[in-house]
Amino acid sequence: MNNIWVKVLTVILITYTFICGMLRPLNPGIMEVTPSRIESGQQVELSISTYNTHLDQTDNIAYLSIDSLNNIKAISFKAQSSNEAKITFNIPNFLPDNAKFSSASLILVNNIDGGFARPSSITIGQDSVNIVAGKELWEKEKIGHIPEPTSRGFPFRLILEETIRNIYYHVPFWFAMIFLFSCSVFFSIKYLVKLNENDALKVYAFNRVGLFYGIMGLITGAIWAKNTWGQYWSGDIKQNMTAIALLIYAAYFILWKSFRDDQVRLRISSVFTIFAYVAMIPLIFVIPRLYDSLHPGNGGNPALGGEDLDNTMRMVFYPGVIGFILLGIWLTGLYYRMSKIENYLKQ
Repeated sequence: MNNIWVKVLTVILITYTFICGMLRPLNPGIMEVTPSRIESGQQVELSISTYNTHLDQTDNIAYLSIDSLNNIKAISFKAQSSNEAKITFNIPNFLPDNAKFSSASLILVNNIDGGFARPSSITIGQDSVNIVAGKELWEKEKIGHIPEPTSRGFPFRLILEETIRNIYYHVPFWFAMIFLFSCSVFFSIKYLVKLNENDALKVYAFNRVGLFYGIMGLITGAIWAKNTWGQYWSGDIKQNMTAIALLIYAAYFILWKSFRDDQVRLRISSVFTIFAYVAMIPLIFVIPRLYDSLHPGNGGNPALGGEDLDNTMRMVFYPGVIGFILLGIWLTGLYYRMSKIENYLKQ
């Protein structure tokens, strides 16, 4: 990686990822709604707390929505502060279905924050069923035009909240680690075929930077886990399998120092690199999917999808992935040259 413009691009991408990832605000969201369970035929006052909103600076409209056709509008909205309010609803006597309980989403709309909701935030119960009357009462209110917010930020997600920014660092570390370990396998095979010592030194450099990236991925993941799952290390299958995979790669460096004969060391360490990579694939990508897991994309828990990683996040996430990969290649080149200098000085 000797091209100065590639290095400049790396610095720009990393700087852009850190600045935009940390400074761009989150979209408005509803953090808490109380009470969470109410009964039909009552007038109910809901207390809500929101995030990054301007409730006391504009007129607000609130809806309870069972589905796209069945909604009721609040009869009173009293903003207590920019992020707190009390909302009063007249709950109809019947629900628009025959269930004893139905979940309703709370939707807030204003001209500054736009429209935002907390899905299934309220459970509504009914003592008797009258579907026809329920539909007539709930279908009276249609949710009108929802304005766009005056500023667009990253999506607000419950539990994650501000920690969603960690996706720009935690996940790119893993992407870059996989790329670097893949490169090390390529040069391991190349060395075993051509027996060029420089290829073995490249394997050493790629594994060194790849392991560093893996450790950084574990650290950022542990910090994220503390804020979302309640503890740094919960024994989650993804955490455990990743730790095992990195320990296997750490053994590579013990193996590297264990042989005095250079040719033996280079051959065995290259073979071990292939073994470590083959072991890493099921440990990280296969086994976690077979067990229950808190981690997105494993154990039936969905990975981040279109609603979580929206276009505003992609504009930071993908440059971050590219930037971390280029930085890894840059660091690998430095370690490779250092290894060549050390070998030269030994001669």
